[in-house]
Amino acid sequence: MSKVPVLTFFNNKGGVGKTSLVYHLSWMFSEMGRRVVVVDLDPQANLTSAFLPEEQLEKLWDLDCWEEFWEGSQAGPNTIFRCIQPLTEVGDILQPILTQINSRLHLLPGDLRVAGFEDQLSTEWPLSLGSGSLYRPFRILTAFWQAAQMAAHSVNADLIMVDVGPHLGAINRSALIGTDHVVIPLAADLFSMQGLSNLGPTLARWRADWKRRLENWPSPSFPLPEGGMKPVGYVIQQHSERLSRPVMAYKRWADRIPASYRKHVLDQSGEAPSQASDPNCLARLKNYRSLVPLAMEARKPIFKLTSADGALGNHSYAVQDAGKDFRQLAKAILARI
Repeated sequence: MSKVPVLTFFNNKGGVGKTSLVYHLSWMFSEMGRRVVVVDLDPQANLTSAFLPEEQLEKLWDLDCWEEFWEGSQAGPNTIFRCIQPLTEVGDILQPILTQINSRLHLLPGDLRVAGFEDQLSTEWPLSLGSGSLYRPFRILTAFWQAAQMAAHSVNADLIMVDVGPHLGAINRSALIGTDHVVIPLAADLFSMQGLSNLGPTLARWRADWKRRLENWPSPSFPLPEGGMKPVGYVIQQHSERLSRPVMAYKRWADRIPASYRKHVLDQSGEAPSQASDPNCLARLKNYRSLVPLAMEARKPIFKLTSADGALGNHSYAVQDAGKDFRQLAKAILARI
């Protein structure tokens, strides 16, 4: 069975628009004819909340339904945690049940209970370098990837997109070892710069550590991810007057991103290009803040808003601009992966 490529959006600094980026790009990829499975691996499940209305979320995370599932029912809530929960006992990964968003876009919903899987992932990480049976450690460590691949093959998807939380813990390590390509969303501020200095070396360490584990099990009993985590580039959110910081502050931090990205993420030295000409910059996205409430109310991406949704006058032009921006970004990402 062929492996479907996995694209993960990752930054250990929160508040950079990561989840919104995944949401809009998944829609845009589907608009461009790609079949996409989106996997929400952030225990906060914000991406799932963006896709689904509250009444659907109530059914998805229904406590009574979970109690039945824990008692042995196979018909539990259709989330990522349902797929991996049997691994917490003596079972194996369950076939994912996806939520269809449109004909080419499917969601594997997130679940707050994924946070409880962190301890097990931490326990199995050193055991995967042991000399005993390696089946269970590797099964647990690659559970997210296995579930995502099963989901993608069930709908003949071209691409898996993954949203993760802003941290460097065992859950994200497990998500990233199952990742082929990484896009890093950034804001032009001190915190994003600090995040890059942590994120780049962490990716390099996880990549090297996973390679050692693959070498420790040269004849695996089931397919394993390669853990390439290849950096695709970064996306920077442009200045908005509502961000309560002056334009010069934005420019000062934006100008420092190319060198920081090259040093910490690509491990490259030498003079970096300017921010405006940096080939590692996939896009500089505008802040379509006035459209966000309309999009949330309509439960659709901002570039699909219509006059019936309240996108009138200048808003209609902003909708068109957003469509052009996200289409251009989607093309840039596809060209690199």
